[in-house]
Amino acid sequence: MTPRPAPQDLLPWALSVLGGSATAAALPLSAVAGDASARRYFRFSSGGRSYIAADAPPATQKNEEFVRVAGLLAAAGVTVPSLLGVDLERGFLLLEDLGDRLLLSALDADSADSHYHHAFDILAKMAAVRPDHTGLGEYDRSLLTEELSRFSQWFVHGLLDHVPTGAEENLLNNLYSQLIDSALEQPRVLVHRDFHSRNLMLVGQDELAVIDFQDAVIGPVTYDLVSLLRDCYIQWPVASVQAWARDYHSLLRSRGVLNEVDAAQFLRWFDWVGLQRHLKVLGTFARLYLRDGKPGYLADLPLVIHYVLEIVDKYASEERFFADFGAWFRSCLGPLIELQAWSKTA
Repeated sequence: MTPRPAPQDLLPWALSVLGGSATAAALPLSAVAGDASARRYFRFSSGGRSYIAADAPPATQKNEEFVRVAGLLAAAGVTVPSLLGVDLERGFLLLEDLGDRLLLSALDADSADSHYHHAFDILAKMAAVRPDHTGLGEYDRSLLTEELSRFSQWFVHGLLDHVPTGAEENLLNNLYSQLIDSALEQPRVLVHRDFHSRNLMLVGQDELAVIDFQDAVIGPVTYDLVSLLRDCYIQWPVASVQAWARDYHSLLRSRGVLNEVDAAQFLRWFDWVGLQRHLKVLGTFARLYLRDGKPGYLADLPLVIHYVLEIVDKYASEERFFADFGAWFRSCLGPLIELQAWSKTA
């Protein structure tokens, strides 16, 4: 797909916010790699400093939410790009340029522990925000159900070309119901929803900054933790993930959060909400390919499938619906997955 050029009036607008009068031709915009949405970022220089101008079409992008959440996070002590200007009508944002150092590029076996503990501090600051004072929506049953429906619609039917039977739909709905109930019983905190290594940036002396937070809601306390530790773009040993999750649980308890929740319950919540997330991601990545023409995410599907089966297998002996789902996934979807070119990237 040929990248669309920036709107002609984006740079003149950004320069006017900065008090400049240079023409667009004098200071060209350069595209910055964006995310899976229609929001696009462009870098430019003015007065010896670099800035980011965002084109976020107001018909599809959550610009008011972006502004609100940026303020909430900054007030909580979380580093986010400073918002220097906003035109909600046109969907233009002028942001501080935090550079190009995504956390993903810096993670390895030696650095991960330090970086993740820094990220835990950010999550704890977010957990301390009073949910009733945010004005954000809820990660409620309706939203959780919609997300899980993407698995059936876009991954099973759309990508694998399998139409679930009535019995299979019942099996899936039973699993979905259990996962949603587990998510809803968790304490509610400010949730980023995509708190992973491509949405965390290294700035300064390896300080972490948070980006792409416009989808934030009030939801399960373990959701962002599983986004970080069972990241769709990098994998860690099971023992490391479990140890890090316990470390974060201990951090919350030390700050007066979750005092009544033991580690076993916390880890169960963590695992189950992770399964909800990764079923959603299978559907979302398939949708990005089929609907939006973005095939790059197909290469990440094998790791997400691994996470799904890891948790299904872990609880299969305890809960029949996990065992039933795992058997169906392997017998029905497994052969179809093997036919896919992207399955060979594992």
